[in-house]
This record gives sequence, C-alpha cells and structure tokens, in this order.
Amino acid sequence: MTVYVIADIKVTDDKWVPAYAASVHELVHKHGGRYLARSGNVKTLEGNPLDTSLIALMAFPTATAAQAFASDPQYAPYLAARQAGSESRFQLIDNTDLAGTISYLPKG
Repeated sequence: MTVYVIADIKVTDDKWVPAYAASVHELVHKHGGRYLARSGNVKTLEGNPLDTSLIALMAFPTATAAQAFASDPQYAPYLAARQAGSESRFQLIDNTDLAGTISYLPKG
C-alpha cells in the first residue's frame, strides 16, 4: 500500500541544505520512494500558517520502505545535520480514506 511522508521543515541554519538537497533524493530512491514535491513555495489556504521554510512530499511503496529510508545508516549524517539546523516534523500517512466514501481509495 502506498504511503506518503510529509516533511515540514523550518530551517534555522541552512549550512546542511546543499548536501542534503544534492544527496538525500538518491537514498529515497534506493528505498523505492520518490519525491512528489520539495518546495519552499508554501502558501496557507486555511488556518494559521505554520512557521515553515519548506515542505517535502515523498511517496513510498510501503510503510516498511519509508521506515527503511529513515533508518538507513547512509541517511544518518544527513538526518543529524538537518536536525541540528532545523525544526522538523516528518509524518507518515497511508493512502486510505477514513470515511470510506472515495471509491478509488481503500477504506481506512
């Protein structure tokens, strides 16, 4: 079942960004994932805006694949650098519909 990782990041020190941006996408691909977006063009349509510098949206074939990416030893130095230079929240969601009323999504 496809899952999505939503990375909500507030950059506090941008020294980590060039190496992360140049390399991490290959680790995402290694685990069967792909970026759907990685953008600093964040506009709030409703509610109070989050203090966000960028949002990345990634798709993985399974939750296990997403977790394998997150725990990959090759990712560890990039993870540490990002955590040191940002306030980040990574969330994992599946592709289900909680209400079960959207025909093309599995009921959640």
